[in-house]
Amino acid sequence: MARFPRWLNGVLIGLIVLGVIFRFVNLNHKVYWHDEVYTTMRAAGYTRSEIDAALFQNQSIQAGDLQRYQQLKPDSTVLDTVRSLAIEDPQHPPLYFVMTRGWMWALDWPLKTLFKSSLTTQRSLPALLGVAALPAMYGLAWELFALPSVALLATTLLALSPFDVLFAQTARQYSFLTLMVIASSYCLLRAIRLSSGRSRLSQSSHWVHWGSYSLAVAIGLYVQPFFGLTVLGHGAYGAGLWYASPRLRRSPLWRWFLGSLVGAFLLYSPWVVVMFLNRDRAFLTTNWLQATVGLGYLFKFWLLSFTALFFDLDFGYNNPWTEIVRLPLLLFLCLSVYALCLRTPPKVWLFVVTAIAVPFLLLALPDLLFGSKRSTISRYLISCYPAIQLAVAYFLTTKLSAKPVYSGRSPKPQPSYSPRTLLPETFTWFKPWLWRSVFALLVIGSLASLTTSALANSWWNRDLSYFNDQTADFINAQSNVVIVSDLGPDQTNTGDLISLSYRLQPTTELFLLKDADGVSTPAFNTTLQGKTAIAFRPTPALQQRLETTYGSLSNVLEGERLYAISRP
Repeated sequence: MARFPRWLNGVLIGLIVLGVIFRFVNLNHKVYWHDEVYTTMRAAGYTRSEIDAALFQNQSIQAGDLQRYQQLKPDSTVLDTVRSLAIEDPQHPPLYFVMTRGWMWALDWPLKTLFKSSLTTQRSLPALLGVAALPAMYGLAWELFALPSVALLATTLLALSPFDVLFAQTARQYSFLTLMVIASSYCLLRAIRLSSGRSRLSQSSHWVHWGSYSLAVAIGLYVQPFFGLTVLGHGAYGAGLWYASPRLRRSPLWRWFLGSLVGAFLLYSPWVVVMFLNRDRAFLTTNWLQATVGLGYLFKFWLLSFTALFFDLDFGYNNPWTEIVRLPLLLFLCLSVYALCLRTPPKVWLFVVTAIAVPFLLLALPDLLFGSKRSTISRYLISCYPAIQLAVAYFLTTKLSAKPVYSGRSPKPQPSYSPRTLLPETFTWFKPWLWRSVFALLVIGSLASLTTSALANSWWNRDLSYFNDQTADFINAQSNVVIVSDLGPDQTNTGDLISLSYRLQPTTELFLLKDADGVSTPAFNTTLQGKTAIAFRPTPALQQRLETTYGSLSNVLEGERLYAISRP
């Protein structure tokens, strides 16, 4: 069994430690994104409707007052957190939000006192969950390949992944989702190996191993419904094994497998009922995914999503270097999966292929057929990413090791695979230094991406809130300013105004309008007297009323709908 030299093991361990550090660097630095605001708001026990009813009443309020909705609601309980999600965001199960509430209750004051920012409290939980994914990845790679070199390299790739570090610093459930994708896959492979091995397991051992898998699936579903893509990938893997192995068809393994899935869905069924009863609300809050996009748009975002695991420098969406730099990396990822299929037995490569292809195709095919864009949302593809990192880790191990490397679950290639050696034989002319250079480039690209992201105020995943740092800087530079806003064209201004409040001076004045008619109220005219008035993302109706009353509005910040209002 080939192993890395001791110096390389030391380098990989050092890189893993560096990846852990990056998960905690500048936690309070980036814009607190619109969705992160909603995480805290719902964990605190508030509903969006009660906040809107309290704020948008043709009244003046200070930016610091918005922060009250980011603290635990007085006299609220965990049931208020669950209720907020059930009636307004049923597509988000409650587990992560309940954990966040407990985290806020236990650690908000000491962490805020120590780091002088409440953002550290909110983002430290997903950062720790991101760290927990590292030993889980080592266990999954070991269970799949039984090679310490592959397991160590796979853990390193996860530790240095710009995408994984980015979402480990985001107060949402996505680092938890990554953890459960990896942990559930480990539990499945371990249960299958022990149940199909020569040693007979006791009934209690079956219950332990398959019960662990069932519990992992249930937890994953309570983290994010897109975890269901991972479960379907597991089902495809099980079906493939059943078809390929007559011996396994006669095994009781499949009864345990199906039973564990049934048990998991029974545990998840209460929230299925909640989603069904509130399906109209779930559809309303996700209908933005139905926007029609073209094939070029889809391919570009697929390219950005999959390569962000290793490289994530932003050259600009319309900059041709965005594709030029990443296309070779995408080809390298495809090569890694292809090599894995050639060099490993079906029980290994089938797991990786189904873990990548099933979630991706289930999202991409509807987009191709109906023109939607679910597969362009990078975080929705999380179920695919660990398997890609496993494939790259195995391929690089075969190139960085002095001896041939096969899966430890099948130390020697079986004769039936001998015709499928085209790729390894074709590429033997590559010198080891070249593959070391490829690995070095991957590490350099990841570290450059992580460093740039750590120093940035905003990043691509901030979506609607991307320009909020520039918006806050512009507003803070004004004297005697008042921000005028309503709910906004997409009714997203609540979240983004609270997002801005983290960066604005606490005494910055906001006048929040219930509707466009509020412009005609005496309170509005009195508030604007002698002030630098700025409209923040007004609805078309509000913008038209302001232009009718005060003259044309001038856009004062490129990329953001921020307008200067002429003084009355």
